[in-house]
Amino acid sequence: MSPAPVRVALLGRGTVGREVMRLLVEQADELAARVGAPVELAGVAVRRAHRHTDVPAELLTTDASGLVSRPDVDVVVEVIGGIEPARGLLLDALKAGRAVVTANKALLAEDGATLAEAANASGADLYYEASVAGAIPLLRPLRESLVGDKITRVAGIVNGTTNYILSAMAEHGTGYREALEKATELGFAEADPTADVDGLDAQAKAAILASLAFHTRVTAADVYCEGISSVTAADLVAAKAVGCTVKLLAICERVVTPGGEAGEGESVSARVYPAMIPASHPLASVGEAYNAVFVEAEAAGQLMFYGQGAGGAPTASAVLGDLVAVARNRVAGGHGPRESAYASLPIQPMGRIPTRYHISLAVQDRAGVLATIAGLFARHEVSIATVRQDMTARQMGARGARLVIVTHAAPDAALAATVAALGELDQVFGVDRVLRVENLGRPVSALGVA
Repeated sequence: MSPAPVRVALLGRGTVGREVMRLLVEQADELAARVGAPVELAGVAVRRAHRHTDVPAELLTTDASGLVSRPDVDVVVEVIGGIEPARGLLLDALKAGRAVVTANKALLAEDGATLAEAANASGADLYYEASVAGAIPLLRPLRESLVGDKITRVAGIVNGTTNYILSAMAEHGTGYREALEKATELGFAEADPTADVDGLDAQAKAAILASLAFHTRVTAADVYCEGISSVTAADLVAAKAVGCTVKLLAICERVVTPGGEAGEGESVSARVYPAMIPASHPLASVGEAYNAVFVEAEAAGQLMFYGQGAGGAPTASAVLGDLVAVARNRVAGGHGPRESAYASLPIQPMGRIPTRYHISLAVQDRAGVLATIAGLFARHEVSIATVRQDMTARQMGARGARLVIVTHAAPDAALAATVAALGELDQVFGVDRVLRVENLGRPVSALGVA
């Protein structure tokens, strides 16, 4: 007797949805062989049916809720994005025991806990590999392959649009606006690039990564976020002068308070911001719209995941991978891993996270100025690592000079207060550029770099 087919409801047929549908049709025989049963489309929910004339009429519907509730649907694949109506549709599916595959990072980062609880209650599968880093297999290793290890850090480039912009600025000397326009022209940036350039896309992804890595519920609101719109071509030049480049980083870390017993005094830090990294670091060479993420674990050491982080086909690849997994589970009568949030670690405020800064400021060129500035840093308990002076008489007059200061790691609040105080000094004409500096090579403690 032939196994019953696994019936799939597809919610959304945009860039990713089209690719998902294409792969389901073109690879039907192979998918059936891998799953152990045919995988069939039960229906496709769209907002405007008349725009999808290439889809068989019997599959199209504008009633997404009706499609999800149909008794012949086994799996719901959601690629419409946004919070509502996606949340309501997926909750209905999970409560009815239907497996869910979603690429919806915004929903997972805001209310993933509610989805997980619904999945746990009904025993339904909830898979979301496509929500972070496109085709790169990243979430499943965190959720399954490394579940026996203790992850200490997940950090990297998780937004292709901003990486393309910063790469163009670094390689070609273009300004931010020009690089953004080129990214839009090439299709790397949306017509409204706000979610990308303001860091919101990476913020949502960081929340998902931190939740999986540290067995703790982390929402987007828990993730400190800065975008790249204030990064200038001069910042890239300054970074290059000290052997660095600038990348928008998502950094999720297990923070350990010194002196505590094993497992005590731990918390989670999750943050997104542009930072200087050494040109020798592998992330520095990640160009164009590619993503790359480092995962560090106590036993496994350092692992790097690299590839296309966005686009219809790469994201659809991740969706199909999840679909095969949940279909196999259904055929075999099992289910995938449940949510793991047992650790419930507190979220460390950004102000307490140790950070290094690269600060460029215009100052008076006279005796005692450096000592005054050094004293200000000392009063804020921020240690200076290096100071470099550039004479810029043509720009600031004969009495002007430029100082470039790189600090040692200190709590971010102390560094921010130091930068603010610099602007109040009479000897300082202005603080020109401020960027964080990350080496991504050592574990973090709550009081400094371990």
